[in-house]
Amino acid sequence: MLVLTRRANESIKIGDDITVTILAVTPGGVRVGIEAPRDQRIHRAEIVLAVSDANQEAAQSAASGDAAENALLDALRPVTTSS
Repeated sequence: MLVLTRRANESIKIGDDITVTILAVTPGGVRVGIEAPRDQRIHRAEIVLAVSDANQEAAQSAASGDAAENALLDALRPVTTSS
């Protein structure tokens, strides 16, 4: 990890087309501006983590729901007997 010290109105270049600028530093936090191409996705890390966790929970629910559905369908199938 690269660690840099920046003050308000100072920037960091990432590659040729991304610029991160420190807009303000306050006791409550740091305001950061990011200039990047429109096709470059930029997300807050906590949002990405929350969405990932929600997707995993949904996948697990769907898998257990599928198992319950299959068990119910098996129980509802008519019983056939051989003569």
